[in-house]
Amino acid sequence: MARVAVPIFPGTNSEDETLRALVAVGLEAELVHWSRGARALRAFDAFVLPGGFAYEDRVRAGAVAAHDELTDAVIEAAQAGKFVVGICNGAQILVEAGLVPGTSGVRRPTAAFTPNSSGRFLCMHVYVRLNIDPARLPVVGALSPGAVIPMWLSHGEGRLQAAPDELARLESGGYIAFTYCDANGAGVPAPNGSALNCAALTNAEGNVIAIMPHPERDAWRFMQSESDGTASPSADAQEILRPSGGIAFFEAFARALNARPVPAR
Repeated sequence: MARVAVPIFPGTNSEDETLRALVAVGLEAELVHWSRGARALRAFDAFVLPGGFAYEDRVRAGAVAAHDELTDAVIEAAQAGKFVVGICNGAQILVEAGLVPGTSGVRRPTAAFTPNSSGRFLCMHVYVRLNIDPARLPVVGALSPGAVIPMWLSHGEGRLQAAPDELARLESGGYIAFTYCDANGAGVPAPNGSALNCAALTNAEGNVIAIMPHPERDAWRFMQSESDGTASPSADAQEILRPSGGIAFFEAFARALNARPVPAR
């Protein structure tokens, strides 16, 4: 069975929810504390960097963690073709590390997730749609074309920005993995003002994805919103505990990962 590491930096949160979602889809997953160092990560087959405020988001969100020793191992793994997922703060770390979009080089970012256009921290239920051919994104390539997934957006710095020529390259090259949409898949303006309506970025190989909304926070019915009709306070216990929503993201990740041969250790 493939082993998945969930790296923890000072200030990480959402790691338990992320771990729970990975285990629920049948993966062997483990939290890896930063004090264990990069060597501890090299035994794993894939990585999911969770949300939070690593190193208090000093300088910029994800900037300090992108230069942590733990990230050295994640970079090595991504360059070797292993699957890497970054969620919210994890996505910011991957961008700062230059792994996505990866158009310049390691730790040479060409894009950034900047402060929301509102100037405020946002926490809201959203939907995202797969914006590219699943074959272009093997890390979650088991998703159906145009798949729509509910998630929770919860960040202060999630607005994609880059130079105009870089944005053009990202759009034409299929780097915009997910965009914001409504429940039916129709495009809506990005709540954070993100360029190209971007909710997630990938790299050229499609083995790394940086997604700003949280799929792990909408993985069971009890996590969904009563205000938009996706959950009901009167639902019975079995219904409330039913996997739904964002679990589809992790199921696709698990299927793609399990389809790969596990290297000998």
